[in-house]
Amino acid sequence: MAHAYTPGLKVMPCTLLKKKRLLPIPGKVLAEMGRQVDSLDVVAQTELPGKVFSVNVANRLAVGPDEIKNFMTKGEGDTVKKGEIIAENKPFLKWFKTAVESPVDGTVEAVSLITGQVLLREPPKVLPIKAYVKGKVVEVTPNFGVAIETEGTFIQGIFGVGGETNGEICMAVASPDEDLTTEDIKENHRGKIVIGGKHASLSTIKRAIEIGVNAIVVGGIHDRDLRQLLGYDIGVAVTGHEQLGITVIVTEGFGMIPMAEYTFKLLASRNGESASVSGATQIRAGVMRPEIIVPGFPKNVTESKKDQGRGWIEPGDPIRIIREPHFGVIGTVKSLPPELTVIGSESHARVLEVTLDSGEVIVVPRANIEVLEK
Repeated sequence: MAHAYTPGLKVMPCTLLKKKRLLPIPGKVLAEMGRQVDSLDVVAQTELPGKVFSVNVANRLAVGPDEIKNFMTKGEGDTVKKGEIIAENKPFLKWFKTAVESPVDGTVEAVSLITGQVLLREPPKVLPIKAYVKGKVVEVTPNFGVAIETEGTFIQGIFGVGGETNGEICMAVASPDEDLTTEDIKENHRGKIVIGGKHASLSTIKRAIEIGVNAIVVGGIHDRDLRQLLGYDIGVAVTGHEQLGITVIVTEGFGMIPMAEYTFKLLASRNGESASVSGATQIRAGVMRPEIIVPGFPKNVTESKKDQGRGWIEPGDPIRIIREPHFGVIGTVKSLPPELTVIGSESHARVLEVTLDSGEVIVVPRANIEVLEK
């Protein structure tokens, strides 16, 4: 049987997922093997060294670098408070007295008799790693973290911004081709994952931030709105670290594109349930997609489908067209002709026949589609 290799987004009612939660530097693992964890549970944590501040004590006291040891009131390893005196001279006339105060809370890291500098380090910052998804710890990496396994709905988007968040899914529109407007964002959406239809404007996103919505999921967004929201262009880069106060996931692409009906109905079937959402996107080597994970089985689903990672398409597979003139259209592969075909650009390419929901059959270059895993 003919088949073609192609990337694709996963839209799966229920599948088995495994998420690794690892620290960037060694720390302490807080969740043991086999433990059931909630999405907000801290499974590992470490301490990041505080910032270092340099104080030129020799210059401030007008003495030689090797003389500052005679004027220090704090030594290496001592804790200090902001504004506390760390060095001072003791002149005969008190109005000539000079005191050097600590600019921060922290500890005395080092006293240099060569440069006359005193290094102060702020207290370490605790970096916790949360479970992100509700599930079971199936793997422990000593000093770094765990892997968590869960069964649930898994939906990938085309593009996203903002980090990981959690909340209850809340359908804000009635159909996938309906805009998500400012009027659709209500006070009771605070802390929720709001699902829209084909588009969310900049004013809608700002309204959601103002209300305290955790995430918005829509079919499309205008690139100019994204630039205004971020304050800069996103090129071939990694997102997910933006401090926007909200996570935004686009399921179809840039522009006013209705959300795929299958995706919309699947999200609607999980309305009111808790979800884990990440806007992290990487569009260079090592592609990373934004995602929505809803633990547990949806209605009318009795088994979990394993992600086989087949990597190719065959007749009968659902696909999305990702280039004009049929951008965003969902269909089913009818056939995969093996011969090269002349396409609109007058070049020769391998194509496939796609059956649309209306029954119409169109011919599309294989490079212009992506598979939808369901």
